[in-house]
Amino acid sequence: VQLQASGGGSVQAGGSLRLSCAASGLTVSTNNMGWFRQAPGKEREFVAVIKWTGGVTRYTDSVKGRFAVSKDNAKNTVYLQMNSLKPEDTAVYYCAASKRVLSVDDYDYNTWGQGTLVTVSS
Repeated sequence: VQLQASGGGSVQAGGSLRLSCAASGLTVSTNNMGWFRQAPGKEREFVAVIKWTGGVTRYTDSVKGRFAVSKDNAKNTVYLQMNSLKPEDTAVYYCAASKRVLSVDDYDYNTWGQGTLVTVSS
């Protein structure tokens, strides 16, 4: 079972990035798929989650209206579109899978990707 996150990079404030999370050994169509991030010196925090049905999403308040989580079941991949990026969005972003409730808590997720670094400069 593996989650491979990619798409990170360095952008200026106001720019956009799209992160991808390719799953193998599990199917995104039967798992709730979340995105978390960890900034330097800070604890890991919830960013977004999409329900296994695809019809329900949740976001942390600081990214609402700027980020969008989606998935492509055929490609077994989850995406995080990040627009209007701010320096405070700088972090390592992780994707994770859970068969439990649609959760904002990292302990509810049992499978994690390796992370991809997003750096936003002012």
